[in-house]
Amino acid sequence: MDMTLLQVLLLLGTGFLAGIINTLAGGGSNLTLPALMVMGIPAEVANATNRVGVLIQGITAVSGFRQHGKLETDDTVPILIPTVIGGLLGAAGAAYAPSAWVKPLLLGTMLTMALVILLRPSIVAPEPGTPTRKVRQTPSAWLGLGLAGFYGGFVQAGVGFVLLAALAGTLRYDLVRANALKMFCTVVFTLVALVLFIVEDLVLWGPGLILAFGTMFGAHLAVKMAIKAKPETLKWFLFVMTLCGCIAAMLTD
Repeated sequence: MDMTLLQVLLLLGTGFLAGIINTLAGGGSNLTLPALMVMGIPAEVANATNRVGVLIQGITAVSGFRQHGKLETDDTVPILIPTVIGGLLGAAGAAYAPSAWVKPLLLGTMLTMALVILLRPSIVAPEPGTPTRKVRQTPSAWLGLGLAGFYGGFVQAGVGFVLLAALAGTLRYDLVRANALKMFCTVVFTLVALVLFIVEDLVLWGPGLILAFGTMFGAHLAVKMAIKAKPETLKWFLFVMTLCGCIAAMLTD
């Protein structure tokens, strides 16, 4: 599709901000999806096209975290197993559940996350030096990751917050390592979804690649910010982004 310079700059700018937000917390699609739709792109096509940026930012973030030694690669497969199973069940549930359930579930999840961060911050932000756990040694992790996957399959929006809670709350990863693993899971989920969208011919590659260019630079900067930031700063950034997710949920039709 033909795009004006203003539209290109809009995609680059929102993509850049979304890359930062998604890498450090979640909810960046609250910026990029409206940016695509304001260009006249139908919602289902915007949703598919947005995944190009999500995938590129995920690959960029995972690569950056790995270079800094913050990606725990020895437990990624066990983390993915319950998450993917939960995602498949959630997607199946979404196919049969009334669409009216989506907004209350999204809003309830975001409010719960905000309260947890405010009242029990140690759940999502373990103290520095807290030993991490393996999935196979932590039965609660199977439940937490499975529920995060189910939520992602059912709703999708805000799944990054839920994954962070599962990774930090059950496996006790600090927010930097939890974000790294969250982005790894995001890459896997998004790759599968994007292939399906490509098969259905729903992806507009021009806007998608421009958006991806912005998200790539945003994610690259966010990794550096995450490495240098204090845990307290990351916790409050996550809290603010969760509140933004609540507002977005309330404003969504």
